[in-house]
Amino acid sequence: MVHTHFVWSHGGNQVFLCGDFNGWLKYHQMVTVEGSLTTFMTICDLPPGLHKFKFLVDGVWRIDEMQAIVEDEYGVNNVVVVEQPQLIPQMFPVNDGLPVMDIDGYGDRNHADGASTSGSVPNELEVEITGDDIQTTTRRLYRHFSSYKVYDLIPDSGKVFALDDNMTVEEAFLVMHEEGLGVAPLWNAANLQISGMLTASDFIMFLIELQRNRAMAASNVNQLSTISAWKEGKLQLHRRPLIQIHPDDSLNHLAVRILENHISSIPVLYVPEGSTCPQLLHVAYLSGLLEHVHRHFEHRIAYLPLLQRSIASLPIGTWIREVGGSRELKTVSPNHLLNDAYRVLIDEHISSVPIVDDKGTLVNVFCRSDVLSLAKNNAYVHVQLDQTTISQALQLVDTNTHDRFGICTRSDTLYRVIGLLSDPGIRRVVVVEAATRYVLGLITLRDVFNLIFRDFS
Repeated sequence: MVHTHFVWSHGGNQVFLCGDFNGWLKYHQMVTVEGSLTTFMTICDLPPGLHKFKFLVDGVWRIDEMQAIVEDEYGVNNVVVVEQPQLIPQMFPVNDGLPVMDIDGYGDRNHADGASTSGSVPNELEVEITGDDIQTTTRRLYRHFSSYKVYDLIPDSGKVFALDDNMTVEEAFLVMHEEGLGVAPLWNAANLQISGMLTASDFIMFLIELQRNRAMAASNVNQLSTISAWKEGKLQLHRRPLIQIHPDDSLNHLAVRILENHISSIPVLYVPEGSTCPQLLHVAYLSGLLEHVHRHFEHRIAYLPLLQRSIASLPIGTWIREVGGSRELKTVSPNHLLNDAYRVLIDEHISSVPIVDDKGTLVNVFCRSDVLSLAKNNAYVHVQLDQTTISQALQLVDTNTHDRFGICTRSDTLYRVIGLLSDPGIRRVVVVEAATRYVLGLITLRDVFNLIFRDFS
């Protein structure tokens, strides 16, 4: 039997799949994916061969004219040809994967108490993968990246922000919220230099400090510390030099800088001849590098064999106990308190955590960057972290402006996951059971980056 994807991308309220592979008698309910209201999917185990199918959309039989169609004496149907997968000889255990960095996932419950509604999760102790898939992919990517410069990542048009480090914390985070920035370079006017980077993590630390001293929140918000004072006094006890990149540096050099320094973004600075004042041209992100890979190898993914592999066959991501892996994925409930959630994000060095209901079904994802929504109308001044739940906090987040996370299944390819993560707004992909949205694992930008670039040097 072969895992086979079915997708309906033309909207509807309820969508079902029916086909000759079940005698046209059983309806498979399809679920929305990737935060979309119009795209539905499901996965069926089918034997190799040709199979006919249709979609039942809000009680009306439909075919997808964008997919293969066949017409015979029984009418018009969509058709799919399922091929027998090729077996690959060498085996590697899943839990022999890479050390996971910047992994998303924290929780206070055990998934063993919340079994999947579709049965037990396959515990794949071993997966099939050729021994040199990773090495071949890395070697070819290195060669490709050597021929491109950081300048090639800079868009033809757009805007880049730098915040004056004499702004108040309140003003800075309000700008980040309004402009949708997860990170912003800081400009020191006295020295005419980029002095550092301001992130959502800084705001979390700021809120924790306010929680300790509520009297500060009751004072005039305009008297709050400037960014420079806050960073100097609270977050820069172990200061390190600003990590930057030049537009003429190769993409290889950019990848190495990101790996070596365990960061996700680097300011691209250029100093014109005869000047000492740097120009901020761009902020290079992990997602930009993955978007480059996705775009340049869209029509030749066979050149990078790792991209064709299923997620289940790769040492990547964090998984629930039933699936296994080097680290266990934890989850939180919607009623988890903000104070506890923020403290874990900081202490565990993770960027997000899946939110599930009592059946383990995906409800949402709580991210570090969500904290910036509290800057709107000074909402953070009135929020008490030890009394506000994640669910209440997410009501302040505008989830309609962009997708906050992607969704995939274990049978999806690495190339598809890279495509999801190429969106600048998406930093993690939740792995679910297609029919139930039961959470199985989580894959972050950092996970993918560590897998395909780990041997760059």
